[in-house]
Amino acid sequence: MEVFMKPWPWYVGGPLIALTMAVLILLGKRFGMSSNLRTLCTIAGGNKAAAFFQFDWKAQRWNLMVALGVLLGGFIAKNYLTADEAVLINPKSQEKLQQLGFSSAGEAYMPEEFFAIEALAEPKVWAILLIGGFLVGFGARYAGGCTSGHAISGLSNLQLPSLIAVIGFFVGGLVMVHFLFPLIF
Repeated sequence: MEVFMKPWPWYVGGPLIALTMAVLILLGKRFGMSSNLRTLCTIAGGNKAAAFFQFDWKAQRWNLMVALGVLLGGFIAKNYLTADEAVLINPKSQEKLQQLGFSSAGEAYMPEEFFAIEALAEPKVWAILLIGGFLVGFGARYAGGCTSGHAISGLSNLQLPSLIAVIGFFVGGLVMVHFLFPLIF
């Protein structure tokens, strides 16, 4: 059981992802998490409100099972297979985050400054979460998929638009972390 309490190395996780993608490609499926939001909205009746939600959602049931597996796997990993909540990040990054007000930097995966119940009392946190959520949702729709869909599925299929999107994700992440994040905090 001790082996499951540590992060798996890249040479185990990477081939497992590649194997999963090979199976999906052979089955003619395209993987992506953001497409599940469209499916859930259609199931909830969104197809009556917008043409975007008018599609055969039953053909996407397999992808809903993937999303359920991600949630279940994350729950099991966090609650039963994680020996230490500490995140291994560079000490300089940890120091910089603490200077910005993140006292939990390096101690937890989810910063308590955002995700603790007490943090929801602050309007700034609500604004950041709502604006960030909107931008991620808009970006995933505008890019024709999310980071997992483009980076894992699209690149596996050698799609040029996915390569361009992944480059954009990385550039956007670097701009956010190095320029915008310090301005917000």
